[in-house]
Amino acid sequence: MTFQEFETRLLKAKTLDFGAILDYSFQLFKKIWLQGFLMILITMIFGVLIALAFVSIGFIPNPYDVADFQGLNFFTIYANSAVKNLPQSLVLSPVLLGLMAGFYRVCRQEDLMQEKKDDLFYFFKGENSRKVMVLGVVYALITAVAQALFIIPYIYASIPLLYFAVVFAFNEELSELEIVKLSFKLGTKKWFLTFGLVFITGIIAMLGILACGVGVLFTMPLIYLPIYFLYKEELDQIGNI
Repeated sequence: MTFQEFETRLLKAKTLDFGAILDYSFQLFKKIWLQGFLMILITMIFGVLIALAFVSIGFIPNPYDVADFQGLNFFTIYANSAVKNLPQSLVLSPVLLGLMAGFYRVCRQEDLMQEKKDDLFYFFKGENSRKVMVLGVVYALITAVAQALFIIPYIYASIPLLYFAVVFAFNEELSELEIVKLSFKLGTKKWFLTFGLVFITGIIAMLGILACGVGVLFTMPLIYLPIYFLYKEELDQIGNI
């Protein structure tokens, strides 16, 4: 799909149903919970390793060293953390985006009952690996700037950022800039619907903590499924992904 075709479909798309998207997400979750668990587990392990490595070389502050935060108020700590955590985010974001994009391709195969050809590491192979790196850097920079501007800009930007992986997953031919622009167009247009669905699924996913804490690793993927269906249904009003 070209950039212009995506924009045209987005303009013509109709209103989506909150309850239907939620139901689709629950139904698909039953089929892909294992792949989702693997995505969360790999991301968490990689994140912990990166954090430990950066703490050890002094790139980010030790979270247990309270001396770094003495005399600072909440606002200063919040803004400073965005800058201090940027090196870690620059390394972790490409991994997260690549795994999520691969996860969405797995979701499509299960949803449409297609023959299984792809895996979570699909976008770390060939030319796609470069796009993953670039998009990951852009993701980390936008997140850092939005966080430094404090809570409201951060909350606003977090919704369009959720669409980076799904737009990339099904539009490999687009440039990095086009993927970013289309993600913000879709995220802005469906901001409140997306926020509501992510909020509800997030609360439900947190119930996994009741299973000795580890259960949340199995339930957390549910949060990402409304994004897939919002993207799919938005385009399926006038065509298929």
